[in-house]
Amino acid sequence: MIAAAAGFSAPASAGDDRTGSPPRRPLRPVVHRTAAGGVLHPADLIYQGAFRLPDTGPRPLTFEYGGNAMTSRPDGDPGGPTDGFPGSLFITGHDRLAYGELPGGGQVAEVDIPRPSLARTLDELPTARFLQPFAEVAAGHFEQLEEIPRIALQYLDHPDTGPLLHLAWGQHLQDASSPSHAWFRPALATGSFAGEWFLGTHHPYVTTGYMLRIPAAWADRHTAGRLIGTGRYRDGGQGGMGPALFAYRPWLPGGGAPAPGTRLAATPLLLYASSLTTENIERCLDGYQHPDEWEGAAWLTTPRGASAVLFAGTKGTGARYWYGYVNPEGAHLPCVHGASVGQFTVCRLADGTPCPASDLVECAGHTSARGWWSSRFDAQLLLYDPDDLAAVAAGTLPAWQPQPYAALDVDRHLFFQPPPWDEETLGRGDQRRMRLGAADFDPDHGLLYVLELFGDGARPVVHVWRVR
Repeated sequence: MIAAAAGFSAPASAGDDRTGSPPRRPLRPVVHRTAAGGVLHPADLIYQGAFRLPDTGPRPLTFEYGGNAMTSRPDGDPGGPTDGFPGSLFITGHDRLAYGELPGGGQVAEVDIPRPSLARTLDELPTARFLQPFAEVAAGHFEQLEEIPRIALQYLDHPDTGPLLHLAWGQHLQDASSPSHAWFRPALATGSFAGEWFLGTHHPYVTTGYMLRIPAAWADRHTAGRLIGTGRYRDGGQGGMGPALFAYRPWLPGGGAPAPGTRLAATPLLLYASSLTTENIERCLDGYQHPDEWEGAAWLTTPRGASAVLFAGTKGTGARYWYGYVNPEGAHLPCVHGASVGQFTVCRLADGTPCPASDLVECAGHTSARGWWSSRFDAQLLLYDPDDLAAVAAGTLPAWQPQPYAALDVDRHLFFQPPPWDEETLGRGDQRRMRLGAADFDPDHGLLYVLELFGDGARPVVHVWRVR
């Protein structure tokens, strides 16, 4: 499917949930595949609604400033109502904070799944109930990684190991000297932690942001039975200029845990060029911008055998993007960090070419929220063809070459209700960042869960799609 796509634009009815959106970047048409079932069509994702998360305690025992990671347990909450939404979710609470401010953050709780609602006000949404309270499952581990942590979770009940929650842990700025992966049991209070392990020689910037379940038959055929996907995208493209994905399997023959410090074998499935190795916007995600944020991933399947690999995030879609600040004169105007001018390309047009010199100005009156900004962001779900990733695993396709065959804009489903005091960091209107967070797919019941960050004050909102 890599060949062919010039000039093709996905029809708005198939992938655009937002009226008034700018024209989409060209996407590859869905063509015939040799695999049974073909790729999942965007119309196969049917929005079911949303629900709120409970909040009963002070930090860190709260979902406020949490939702860094989420995974579904298909057989969770066996005594729950028969309402078409069985199972449970494990979700992380308030993040750790550096310099001793909140070392006990990043705890995990389990909640039930109420029937989601299509209501458009938060007060009308149902609220999940705790099944297991917050527990510090990583107490004493990853203690050096507490400055803007990046966490991923994946529930997997495999015959070799029984049910486990697989964990990845990194932070915003780090080197490759710290291990990144582990596991623990679903009974959160037991303290059954095993790890910490490295993922081969790969940098945490491409391995510690999200996880997914790989179908066992696909893993047996293409990745030597490695059926957990793990990856990350870091803004600025310092890991890769687009989402990354690797397949791994952490247990030993018989299901035992490797020794701490082990380097686990991993199969690359997707890895774009890093901005640390090239100044050019190349070998990257189509339409790539440095402010992109890819925070969730899931491997989707349907009863008829169609499939797709999904990445959830906040896509920079503006005419310009830059390193610096929001310009108080308007979203269309850049405001670069003046001290960085000349050190690297601090401003680019949407096609990746540098901005004119007249744009390389640090504006007056900006806030302190420095980072990568675009003149516009959109909440998007990207869909990739698993056949393309199989070709990467086989070595017949470069890891930077797969591209999404569809992109869905889901902004119209979001609530956009952050605390007013956080808007300086998050941005406002078209420049609102951090729209989507973790995602997971329950293959037993065909349900996709995606977190909206800061959708309910400082708490995330859970959005649900049925995959048909």
